[in-house]
Amino acid sequence: PLNILYDDNDIIIINKSPGTVVHPGAGNYEKTIVNGLLFKYKNKLSSIGGRLRPGIVHRIDKDTSGVIVVAKNDFAHINLSEQFKNHTIKRTYEALVWGYLKPKHGIINEKISRSYKNRQLMTVKKDKGKNAITNYKTIKIFQNKYLPKISLVECKLETGRTHQIRVHMNFKGNPILGDKSYGKVKKFKQIDKNIEKKINAFNRQALHARTLGFSHPRTGEDILFSADRPKDLDALIKNLQKASV
Repeated sequence: PLNILYDDNDIIIINKSPGTVVHPGAGNYEKTIVNGLLFKYKNKLSSIGGRLRPGIVHRIDKDTSGVIVVAKNDFAHINLSEQFKNHTIKRTYEALVWGYLKPKHGIINEKISRSYKNRQLMTVKKDKGKNAITNYKTIKIFQNKYLPKISLVECKLETGRTHQIRVHMNFKGNPILGDKSYGKVKKFKQIDKNIEKKINAFNRQALHARTLGFSHPRTGEDILFSADRPKDLDALIKNLQKASV
């Protein structure tokens, strides 16, 4: 089902659930956001993305949750695409990462390119790649004697490269909790068994697209949308809070 936050003549704002694919692709042809959009809006979507991606201006990873915008017509699609291209879109994410970032607040300005080892993954490359800038600040560090250090971090994107936050956090040595592609399997020496079970049960990257802001394609008004954390991430953060007291 589509979790629609806003809907007018030009745009649709959706809070994407974790595990939901944005558009059909290899191995995912049903139960995508596009399937839901076509069922609800029929042909009232922009045609620029073609038959497989009607209305889709941008996307977030399957296991990442949060806010995305969909274009209802070609005018809106072109306008929004330009805003993404010019990096004027305001995007804020929340993530749980292993350890704590040094410094606690900062900017990661490292180019990102496709990995030579695995073409499905991205990596930081000093010599070549696309400019990628992530502003981050630590919101909370969860830790005690029986809990490994885990941080709740806010990331604001100046650019929007593929897997940008996941790659940049891994580059800093603080991969996102649950990230199967860029993270590492953690082995705990001493940990509260109850919280260990909850951490291991979180079966995706702990990354949520919290806010999305842009100029409305028709009115030019600056608008900002916010998506609540999904239940699984919210519950994990609350459990970490309790365990760290």
